[in-house]
Amino acid sequence: MSSASLLDLDRRPGAPAMLRAAAGDPVQWASEHRTVLRAAVAEHGAVLVRGLGLNDRAEVAAVFGRLTDGLMTETEAFAPRQRLVSGTYSSTPWPADQAMGMHHEQSYTVEVPGLMLFACLTAPAQGGATALADGSAVLEALPADLVARFERDGWLLTRSYNHQIGTSFVEAFGTNNLAGVARYCRAYAIECAWQADGGLRTLQRRPAVVRHPVTGRRCWFNQVAFLSKGTLPPDLREYLVEVYGEDGLPFDTRYGGGDAIGDDVVTLVNDVYETHTVREPWRAGDLMLVDNIRTAHSRERYTGSREVVVGMADPVRAADLATV
Repeated sequence: MSSASLLDLDRRPGAPAMLRAAAGDPVQWASEHRTVLRAAVAEHGAVLVRGLGLNDRAEVAAVFGRLTDGLMTETEAFAPRQRLVSGTYSSTPWPADQAMGMHHEQSYTVEVPGLMLFACLTAPAQGGATALADGSAVLEALPADLVARFERDGWLLTRSYNHQIGTSFVEAFGTNNLAGVARYCRAYAIECAWQADGGLRTLQRRPAVVRHPVTGRRCWFNQVAFLSKGTLPPDLREYLVEVYGEDGLPFDTRYGGGDAIGDDVVTLVNDVYETHTVREPWRAGDLMLVDNIRTAHSRERYTGSREVVVGMADPVRAADLATV
């Protein structure tokens, strides 16, 4: 495949850019087409490769390795993934009957992946797409005054780690040593406070609007809506607030200055995302590369079994991309 074959990308309305690969050796194909594939991701924000015929986790890890200069280790996960082969992970555990909202992966960390890699080994019977939305288009569609506030002040993520709900601080920070957790938080600009019951509460301020490191385009880049309590099912939200209080929720978001974000803003952001969403149902053997700075992704509800292997690469310091 030559660079000219990028003109043959399938750009059906409502679907991501798709490149069809000839069946054969997926690892060799990845080696031979790395440059062309990475160029396609840079141009389109994401590319779905169909026909590659990925069969198992080891093969996926080998393909990811050929397409990157090395995979990142995940930290501060909000739900514990299973670590698989050579730096790859399972997809985030999340109830199949609940959608995961649009987000840019790990946009609450200091060092974020510039590239996300997904490979489908088992496609669900229905639903379960990893849908996509262009962060620049979303930014342009949001009200200017709302964007200005987030661009000026950033956004806050609050997290409460305990022994009952969500991921534990041991899973998030990779250690059960309290002094080690405190050192990590100081190093990565996270305020932390230990609670009387042994739990941990953290707060971190991050940029909500960034400039793409290659194109310079401004992008909406955060998890303001997805990690807001406003996205929780109402009955679950009511239960968690009753049991743990507003400050004890596993995660919530605020404006960078500390003010609460109204449910109307969360709904607005999600509605804009939906307007700009493209999706394609997974097929077993598919590969997808996503520019994590430019393109948000989600996971839709599904039925049946679903196995998608995940990799993260091309680390970038989000603060270096901030627009103010």
